[in-house]
This record gives sequence, structure tokens and C-alpha cells, in this order.
Amino acid sequence: MNQAKPEKGRCPVEATLALINGKWKLLILKALSQGPVRYLQLERTVERISAKVLTQQLREMEADGLISRTIYPEIPPRVEYALTEMGVSIFTIFGEMRRWGLLQQDQLGTVCRQCQNCRPVPVETKAEANAASA
Repeated sequence: MNQAKPEKGRCPVEATLALINGKWKLLILKALSQGPVRYLQLERTVERISAKVLTQQLREMEADGLISRTIYPEIPPRVEYALTEMGVSIFTIFGEMRRWGLLQQDQLGTVCRQCQNCRPVPVETKAEANAASA
């Protein structure tokens, strides 16, 4: 999904699912929940994902506004990925998914390890950043 061309009259559930569809996007978001992460760390954290698929998913998520990509002018170049405000806001859904999964734990065999990765570290908003630098 590309946020640049939203469809008018689209079901909000369908639009949300289009943003986080697939096997990897939820795991990538979870990996980014505790702050900025470099590409190689994502590759290690999201086990069994190929480099090609990780790159593709990151590009889609960046285009959709869920994550940001920061390139630091160093040699070798350092690239970090982080959640945007929109990306952080999607974790309200994860909280509900966690709650539902715990309610169904007898059937699903779920156990919460209290990793806190379904509760992201808040992203500093532009207003907060401007206030801090003033």
C-alpha cells in the first residue's frame, strides 16, 4: 500500500490491514518498537527473513509512513530505521491483539513473556523536538 494515493471510501479495517499485511511487517514493527535499529540488527532480530524481502518490506513501510529511514554521512554509511508517529500509533492495535491472544490462551497456547515489545517507546513529536531545542 502506498499512502500517497489513498482510496476514497475505503473500509478502515481493510486500509489498516493493507499497511501491516504479510508475514514480516508485524515482526519488523515489533523489532523497531524500542527505538531506532540498524539494518543488520533488524536482519538478526527478524529471523529467517531474506535480505531482499527485508529491504522490500522496509521500503514499503517507509512509503506508507510507518517508519523513517535515516542515513548518516559516515564512511561506511550508517542507516537507521525507526517508527514514525504513525508507526507508534499502530501499537494500539497490537495491545488489543495481545489482550485477545491472552484471552484465548487455552486454545492458542499463548504466553506473554512481558517483553514489552507490544508497547513502543514514544517517538518525540516535532512539536516536542522544537520545544526542546528552543
